[in-house]
Amino acid sequence: MYITFKELRDIKHSLPTGSVARIASELKIEEQTVRNYFGAQKYENGQIAGIQVQPGPDGGIVHIEDTRIIELARKIIEESHSVEPSEN
Repeated sequence: MYITFKELRDIKHSLPTGSVARIASELKIEEQTVRNYFGAQKYENGQIAGIQVQPGPDGGIVHIEDTRIIELARKIIEESHSVEPSEN
């Protein structure tokens, strides 16, 4: 899968609070690995996230080898948008 780095960061910024922990838990990976996937570069507590960034527009073109994290992130965003606001 190919997307721009900006699109990847936009997905990360659209995630509700606690989503990094949820993704890590559901996929049985370190939270830092999820953060690295979305552009962080701390590898002492997390793994390389299976993405490669090539120079290009909007921060570069990202080649995502393992799409499980982005697929789950999109699912979480979709769920957060479909929640009905509570009535007071």
